[in-house]
Amino acid sequence: MACKNKCDKEVTFEMLKAAFATRAEAYAQIFDVLREEFGVEKAVKLIATATRRLGESRGGQFAHLGPKNLSGLKEEFLAHIPCGSELFAPEVIKSDDEMLEIQFHNCPLKEHWMEAGRSDEDVEHLCEAAAAIDGGLFESAGFTFKGETWKKGKEGCCLLKVVPGPDAE
Repeated sequence: MACKNKCDKEVTFEMLKAAFATRAEAYAQIFDVLREEFGVEKAVKLIATATRRLGESRGGQFAHLGPKNLSGLKEEFLAHIPCGSELFAPEVIKSDDEMLEIQFHNCPLKEHWMEAGRSDEDVEHLCEAAAAIDGGLFESAGFTFKGETWKKGKEGCCLLKVVPGPDAE
């Protein structure tokens, strides 16, 4: 059966943004339910555990680079972010044998939460929970992850910091 919808870059980009908005809303609704049942700290911890596992399930694609090929990781990681420059606006702050630092200036998840009227405190908690995917991804590939999530008053979004893993010589 042929696709009857218009399939061009603009439509695909809008569909991708909508998919990120749906993911963001799912995290927010799950957060609300878990917060009501268990409190904020436990809610963040449970969502972070799940998103970390998601990252771990994806880390294998970078395992051939671990524990120390940060240059290769930079190239492959950035190439795997769908519409990365448009949606995340990544800026490589540092890239050498000791550390890879990438600042995301945008995040479609964070933008959705803010546009939905979530409080800064909720956005901080949601960013912390959602960003656990990065730790799972990089650590399961053999690296050590030391990233930072968005906090009120901070520009941009996540700051990814990856260093060689514990098995690096």
